[in-house]
Amino acid sequence: MFIEVVILGIILFFILQYNGSLSVNKFVNDYHDIFMRLKENDYDFYAKAKYGDSIDIQALFNIRLRNGMLTILVMMILFIADLNYLNLLFALLAGYGVYKLSYIQLKRYYKSHLHEIDILLPYYLKNLEILVQHYTVPVALGKSISEAPDIFKSGLNELIEKINAGDSSIEPYMAFARDYPVRDSMRMMRLLYRLSLGSQERKQEQLLTFSRNISNLQQKARESRYKDRLDKMESKTMVMLVCTGAGIMILLVVSILMMFTTA
Repeated sequence: MFIEVVILGIILFFILQYNGSLSVNKFVNDYHDIFMRLKENDYDFYAKAKYGDSIDIQALFNIRLRNGMLTILVMMILFIADLNYLNLLFALLAGYGVYKLSYIQLKRYYKSHLHEIDILLPYYLKNLEILVQHYTVPVALGKSISEAPDIFKSGLNELIEKINAGDSSIEPYMAFARDYPVRDSMRMMRLLYRLSLGSQERKQEQLLTFSRNISNLQQKARESRYKDRLDKMESKTMVMLVCTGAGIMILLVVSILMMFTTA
């Protein structure tokens, strides 16, 4: 009888949700300001790093809230026959876990792509170097966005916004380096900041220093790509050898069994 009541409750809930009598989305929108306090400070950055600048962050966040609340409601329906404080706490924890899972997946995606960022950054900086030869650093940064890899665009937009807002300190550059904590990113952003402060007389000298560091980074990126290819080839070779060896062993075992059966 309990299972029937639970199934009936779940079906009734989804019917009410479908015809609009009960709307989780409306509840989320009505208490938007309260729920926004649950959003992580770096959630927007991780979402843009995965989906690009065109993603609707608010809609994505609302889906997280809706899934968490639906989990809580479903768990409460399951515990309806024995709804006590412990079961209620379990339902809340399950809902929070579903809500948090999306953020954890975005963060994991970003960290798994740090290697890709490490390889892409030197080539972006090379394009930026060409622009800096003709423009000031803030203008060059703005012009570089259209050609920058998608994963850098949100960080570059934040960097330019801070500079345009009047922040002439090194902090906007360091914030970008912290968002992309890959090889030599801190040092390169310090060099870029010094280049933005340098006088016209010293610009050529600073550009040469900047260019030499970028060339070193490109060389390391090429070596990293070459190593990745070698590792991939080695892994494929090992899989082929293991499969071949296993196939030969299976054939030997089958041959031996056939010899015993025929004998």
